[in-house]
Amino acid sequence: MFARTERLMLRPGWPEDAPELVRAIGHEDVVTRLARAPWPYALGDAQAFLAQPRGGHEPRFLIFDDIAAGPRLVGGIELIDGEELAYWLTPAAWGRGYATEAGRAMIDIARHALGVRRLHARHFVDNPASGRVLAKLGFCATGEIAPLASRGRREPGLAIAYERDLDEERAVPVALAA
Repeated sequence: MFARTERLMLRPGWPEDAPELVRAIGHEDVVTRLARAPWPYALGDAQAFLAQPRGGHEPRFLIFDDIAAGPRLVGGIELIDGEELAYWLTPAAWGRGYATEAGRAMIDIARHALGVRRLHARHFVDNPASGRVLAKLGFCATGEIAPLASRGRREPGLAIAYERDLDEERAVPVALAA
């Protein structure tokens, strides 16, 4: 499954993406905002991530911007266990609305292609920009703030939980690329 937005292409990662994935995610400021990525992030980590099997209800995409010189890897987005939205962007892509744009595409996929009824998301309290993205995507804070393990931090950090009900908008059709 692939998705296109006005400025982005979301597609599964391929083994040949490993070197570019390391360049995009291999920043301490990125990895320490994630739960599952190790720091430092090396080529073997990218290769192992790209080789992970995924189920049909667990879409995992790399995010590419659509620049004139050709697509450039700027981030990643996925549904963990088919219901938890997770995403990251390389620092050069921060502040451009890419996370919101990719998030909207993933919400449409979850709702219309996968039949998901509710999505969850979390962000570390020291990453308020992610909270602003989630708010733009229609997520609401649940009031839960709890420790979340982070391989990059090497210790848990406090994370704020969010959720979004997708049932109220199920009747709105969206065109998807397959």
